[in-house]
Amino acid sequence: MSAELDRSALYQAVRFRPMTLVDVPAVVTVERASYLFPWSEGVFRDCVRVGYLCRVVEFDGQVAGYGIMSYGAGEAHILNICIRNDLRGVGIGRRLMDFLLSRAKEAEMQDVFLEVRPSNPVAIKLYESLGFVKVGIRKAYYQAAGGREDALVYKRVLANT
Repeated sequence: MSAELDRSALYQAVRFRPMTLVDVPAVVTVERASYLFPWSEGVFRDCVRVGYLCRVVEFDGQVAGYGIMSYGAGEAHILNICIRNDLRGVGIGRRLMDFLLSRAKEAEMQDVFLEVRPSNPVAIKLYESLGFVKVGIRKAYYQAAGGREDALVYKRVLANT
């Protein structure tokens, strides 16, 4: 991101749109640059095919991030959210989370769940600032360099918000 591009200009330049199968290779590129144990191209394709809410963050005509959320039985589950490394820290992730939460509310979901690595304090801080509360731990949920890492399970109640 160039130094002359300020935060408000960035907000104007970023847009969210539905993810298509054509976007999957670019999404996988962002995923692989962000995680040691990334989702496969097949997992992203399956999310699009089964009709999960899959959104691409587009900046300057390129995929700059994505968010994937499923719905069912009054609950939404944020499965994956990621912003390209060079665009982190300017509020795009918060804006994407707000977008996903508004879609869950529009779909009349009562609660939204997500998992996060304990080793990701930046994401934890964001989720807690958005009203998510830790409700549990999934033992050995994530692959990790030293074996397995637990997942913290977070929940946000949407009813009456």
